[in-house]
Amino acid sequence: MRIISLNANGIRSAATKGVFEWLRAQDADVVCLQETKAQEAQLSDPMFRPDGHHCFYHDARSKKGYSGVAIYSKREPDEVRVSLGREDFDCEGRYIEARFGNLSVVSFYIPSGSSGDERQQYKFRVMEWLTPILREWAASGREYVLCGDWNIVHTRNDIKNWTSNQKNSGCLPEERAWLDLLFKEIGWVDSFRAIKPDAVEYTWWSNRGAARANNVGWRIDYQIVTPGMGARARECAIYRDERFSDHAPYTVDYAE
Repeated sequence: MRIISLNANGIRSAATKGVFEWLRAQDADVVCLQETKAQEAQLSDPMFRPDGHHCFYHDARSKKGYSGVAIYSKREPDEVRVSLGREDFDCEGRYIEARFGNLSVVSFYIPSGSSGDERQQYKFRVMEWLTPILREWAASGREYVLCGDWNIVHTRNDIKNWTSNQKNSGCLPEERAWLDLLFKEIGWVDSFRAIKPDAVEYTWWSNRGAARANNVGWRIDYQIVTPGMGARARECAIYRDERFSDHAPYTVDYAE
């Protein structure tokens, strides 16, 4: 079972850069997108409904051209959920979940705090609010794959400039401690680290300077999974050969 996660930084922009042609060649079972930056009514072109896939969008209601998540799946889900019950989060289009039997695949877009202290404090509140939800999911007996842009690096190997970013959103000690909580206490598994414990690879590069050319990056895009799915994770890849977005697609192959 192949699952791909990508922050598209605008699905219409990514489309012009060939993302749908690339996705077609990947033959993924599920694709999770973040930052679609479009209302579904603006996506009438058939390319936004890839052949053979069931397509579900959750747009930001708070403002147009902002945030938004999507899931494409070969198999029709038993159920699709788009609300976690917190309006200021739900209205920004940051969560969509497709349920297939005992498996849930989620496309998450965790808020960024890089625009200033107000959004950073909101990010902290969202992290605190999500913690009991993630505890509940982990203890539910369901298998979960939580795809998405979490806007947080975890360890030194996940960011090029570790020391100089300690006071910057996405690398703050409080944010990394939250991932410690998820992985070490609650029991979630970072699929990338399950497969490549010591690898130094990134999924996002700033558009400023020559960050991508010089590989000055951050690994902030994840497939965070329940232990059962972690045990089934066989191969993973961060695709950099083409540039669809400021993020790279992250693919994981799971044993059936």
